[in-house]
Amino acid sequence: MSPLDSWPPEITLVVYGGPLLLIFVGMVFSLYIDRCHLADILAALRNSRYIVFWAAGLSSQGRLGRLMLIAKICGMVLCPKSGIRAGELDPDDIRNFPVHLKRLLIAKTTLMVITLVWGVLAYALLKLK
Repeated sequence: MSPLDSWPPEITLVVYGGPLLLIFVGMVFSLYIDRCHLADILAALRNSRYIVFWAAGLSSQGRLGRLMLIAKICGMVLCPKSGIRAGELDPDDIRNFPVHLKRLLIAKTTLMVITLVWGVLAYALLKLK
């Protein structure tokens, strides 16, 4: 018997349904970044060969490819040290990356981490007996 079985159904719905709602919100937010800001992000990273290489391949793969490109860009822009060391990212591109775009990428990554942690906790509560 799960500890949530004795809780009100509203609380159980929030604990178990929250990650699903956050997944949906994250997808909508990624689509917003794709639709409104992806061109500006790619322009800001035009000297980074990693981004240019993946943008050429994934941009032509439709919406799913562009969402994967946004996820790759989030990882490379928010943790750039290994990419700079490997020569895949231009240090000037990262240094001059627009702050408002970086905030969007931080918000997307934060939402993804919160969704993952909440989902793992909900799964652990479900398996707890």
